[in-house]
Parts: sequence; C-alpha cells; structure tokens
Amino acid sequence: MNMVLSGLIAIGLYITVAIRASTSPGAAHDGYSLRSATGLLALLALLAHAATLYPLTVTGHGVNLGIFAAASLVAWLVAGVAVLATARRPRGSLSVVILPFAAIVVALSLVFSQPHLVVHASPGIALHIALSLIAYALFAIAALQALYYAFAEHRLKAHHPVMGFLPPLTVMERTMFQLTGIAFVLLSVGLAIGGLYIEDIRGQHLAHKIVFSLLAWITFAVLLAGRYWRRWRGRQAVKYIIIGFVLLALGFFGSKIALELILQRA
Repeated sequence: MNMVLSGLIAIGLYITVAIRASTSPGAAHDGYSLRSATGLLALLALLAHAATLYPLTVTGHGVNLGIFAAASLVAWLVAGVAVLATARRPRGSLSVVILPFAAIVVALSLVFSQPHLVVHASPGIALHIALSLIAYALFAIAALQALYYAFAEHRLKAHHPVMGFLPPLTVMERTMFQLTGIAFVLLSVGLAIGGLYIEDIRGQHLAHKIVFSLLAWITFAVLLAGRYWRRWRGRQAVKYIIIGFVLLALGFFGSKIALELILQRA
C-alpha cells in the first residue's frame, strides 16, 4: 500500500475511533471491546499506521530515526498500548486524547521527512532503542493519566461533577504507578545497555540526552521509592510523573530538534 494512502487511512480511523469513544454511551468510561466496531476500527488504524511507518523507518540505506519518524513510531506505540488496554480495564478515555494526537503525528511524518539513518545497528543498539521507545510510550500514557487525575481531583474538590469519560481516581492512580513501574524497569535496562556503546559523548552528540535521561531516571526512582516506603499518592505522584516525563522528552526529542531542525546535523 502507498505510504501516503495508508497514512491518510490511519488518520481518518484514529479520528473516527476518538469520536466514537467520546460520544458512544459508556465507551469512554468503560472502554470498548476489541471485538466491537470501535475496537476493530482502532485495530485497523494501528495496522494502517504500521503500514505507513515501515517504509518511513526501514529504508534501503538503514533505519530512519529522524525526529518525525521517531515521533510517529512513539505515537504508534502509545496508541497501541492505549487501544489494547481497553480490552482489560476501563481506560477508553485514553483514546479521546491519544488517538487524535497520533493522527496529528502521522500527518506531520507524511509532510516532513527529515532523515536520520542508523546504518547496520548492532543488536545491542537495536535493543537499547526498542526498550527506550517502549518505556517512553508507557511514560507518556502515565503522564496523561496523571493529568486526568489532577483534573478530576480539582473538579471534585471544587464540588463540580467530573467529566463522564474519566474513570475513578483510584483506577487512575493505580494505572499511573503500574505504567511508571514497568516503564522504569525498561528505561533502566535500556540506559544500561546504551551506556555500553558510548565511545565519544561529544562526537556522538549524547551529552544533552544523557543528562536529561539520568535526571528523568532519578525523578522516577524517587517517586517509586516514595510510593514504596512512604505511600506517596495523589498530587505528589502527579508532580513527579509530569516532571520526569518532561525531562525524558527534553532528552529524547529536545536533542533531536536541536540537532536535526536547528543545527541541521544528522
């Protein structure tokens, strides 16, 4: 299938699923079955996005991990986790925000194709990239849940009804910590593997990424330690998750923006 055509199909399906999830009775709050019409459309959207990603990232000269290709890959992972999560627990509200965002990223990847080739990546580097991207996707969903939690708590304290598509606070809080815990393990392993392949920090343009990634790792480590030993919850957890995610985003996409878009370097 043509990359542009599959991308347009993915965009249309993502938006359709988001609309159905926000307007269908109970779909956003209780989730939707993958066997339902909404669930099948969501799976088709992921397949169309994957068909767009493959020719964009896998080229005859190497793997393209330019900023827009990498953003599209992360968006696909985030959307995939959000869609599959609806099969088990009431998290359909994630689709309302995540899928339109994924549609925007797909559109950007079709318009802009700044290449950044990783030629003949070793298995270790490939594993480092894979673990880091999956961890980033999980942290992104945890950050979205944190924002949902903060919004819902604010509405409740102001004695205003919470929007119907949001699950209970206890469910959102549990989801935040589950996602953060899994992502933290993946990030730790990914950073450890990546550290083995550092040869020249300045030459490889890694200083910025290393500093922000380590700051993010420390932030998430403090959060999980506080959760385990001091039973941190609520606003304190939200603050750490958002700060950690922002640091991680600055480390990953901040360096790519500076190198590829501003300095025009690969």
